[in-house]
Amino acid sequence: MEEGTRARVELIIPALDEEGSIGRALAEIPEGLYDRVLVVDNGSTDGTAGVARAAGATVLREPRRGYGAACLRGIAALDPATAIVVFMDADASDVPAEAASLLEPILDGRADLVIGSRALGRSEAGSLTPQQRFGNRLATALIGLLYGHRYTDLGPFRAIRAASLRTLGMRDPGYGWTIEMQIKALKKGLRVAEVPVSYRRRIGRSKISGNLRASIAAGVKILWTVVRLAM
Repeated sequence: MEEGTRARVELIIPALDEEGSIGRALAEIPEGLYDRVLVVDNGSTDGTAGVARAAGATVLREPRRGYGAACLRGIAALDPATAIVVFMDADASDVPAEAASLLEPILDGRADLVIGSRALGRSEAGSLTPQQRFGNRLATALIGLLYGHRYTDLGPFRAIRAASLRTLGMRDPGYGWTIEMQIKALKKGLRVAEVPVSYRRRIGRSKISGNLRASIAAGVKILWTVVRLAM
């Protein structure tokens, strides 16, 4: 990218039955921050797609269920000129304006992947369940043991150079998506960084942390991803 040329930035938001929150999440995005906002409807049965479209987002459809599947659909639709990709949840738990702190290390040439760390930032009471906190600590400790780099979080709010993202060969269609990216970034020698971000109680019920069975399944998948990639 030539000096003085503005980097093209696109935002991908996976969404499943987030009619009650997607409008707020999109309304809080600072004007001019992104060249395009992609909301990937992951098989919603409510009005998520309509609310997102009315708010000005480009809506894509991914019928195959899974957080990673939705992210992969968004990646496939990126403009070829896109330089940086940001991922954010649709449940209004992230603070959209804080994306500027995710982008800064990349734009300054200091990082290729930047994770928004809820552990380093300020989390609203009740926004992270005990099982989420424990799972994050266990997974990041395992990454530190196996790969020599200690992350503090597997937070979904993150930014990555589009060129770096293409080298990772992301595949996981489900719960292992975020940790797959962080491990593959280390294995590829990418420059990784974490910045503090705020975290709010989500609007609506979480598909994972709000369900014990789903929480256990997600935890098992995350740990298996760590082991599988190490092997």
